[in-house]
Amino acid sequence: MKIVISGGGTGGHIYPAIAIANAIRVLHPNTEILFIGAEGKMEMEKVPQAGYAIEGLPIRGFDRSALLKSAFTVPFLLWKSLRKARRILQQFKPDVAIGVGGYASGPTLRVASRLGIPTLIQEQNAFAGLTNQLLGKRAAKICVAYEGMEQFFPKATLRLTGNPVRNDIATDLEKKKATALQYFGLSANSPIILVFGGSLGARTLNEALANNSSLLGTAKVQVLWQAGKIYIEKFSQTETARLPNVVIMPFIDKMDLAYAAADVIIGRAGALTIAELCLVGKPAILVPSPNVSEDHQTKNAVALVTKDAAILVKDQEASTQLIPKALALLQDTELRARLASQIKLLAKPNAAEDIAKEVLELVKNP
Repeated sequence: MKIVISGGGTGGHIYPAIAIANAIRVLHPNTEILFIGAEGKMEMEKVPQAGYAIEGLPIRGFDRSALLKSAFTVPFLLWKSLRKARRILQQFKPDVAIGVGGYASGPTLRVASRLGIPTLIQEQNAFAGLTNQLLGKRAAKICVAYEGMEQFFPKATLRLTGNPVRNDIATDLEKKKATALQYFGLSANSPIILVFGGSLGARTLNEALANNSSLLGTAKVQVLWQAGKIYIEKFSQTETARLPNVVIMPFIDKMDLAYAAADVIIGRAGALTIAELCLVGKPAILVPSPNVSEDHQTKNAVALVTKDAAILVKDQEASTQLIPKALALLQDTELRARLASQIKLLAKPNAAEDIAKEVLELVKNP
């Protein structure tokens, strides 16, 4: 059996894709899996590190700072990517092609459909992007993480599976608390706020922390702050970073320990982050990024807020509202318990396995 998995660009696409590949291998160990990504993107490094082969397409998106140039180069690169995707698929001859989002997913699934290869889309967000909406018209199955996705896709093709996450996130977090405190140099004597903006960090969250040094300095609270590699130099020089109750890091490599340590979590509202938060089951404040297509992070956050499973703070209001709301939440035991209980109900711990089973059903002779 042969499977192609296409997409990437960010960890939010790559890590779920790898989780799906791993789950397929567990169910069907002899499966040959080939990834198709975008040249120069992080999947070209991360996928081989996970033990899988990958081919790159020359596809890329529009550069808003050079729209005129992009207007000429992007269509040409799309044409080249479609041709290369056709050559890869004709040579590899997959039984199923999976799209997880990202630049490479579009050309790959479009060509696969034309070649008669069954396609499956893993739509991670509450608001489907235009590319996936178009691809979804010919997809055999569409695995989604939110209810109500029939507004974007044919209802008969939808499967509510959730988004795959790393196994260590949902495993014995309570038992890891002591280890987590020691690892990050934190104390058990006061509550902990975890703040992170994805692997690269988020300027808005960093600025909210930097602008509230006096408030954080007098509060009986600890802060575990992932500033991001591109922001660490600037924000490690702030008064907030120098507070004795604040631990600032460029990147947290053991997110399971960070989640285990936290009493309240502040983050963006990307699909992977939300999937992890649902499994972790702790009170969360979401600050959706405004710099994403179709404002899909706001839709992701709203889907939780309407179920009383999270608090939303708008990006433009974070500087003044985020830290006060986090400190108020720490004082409100009842609200914290309710948020934790409600978000836990949305968890899909078997998402990768469920998606893998849907893939195998599309193979005629697995």
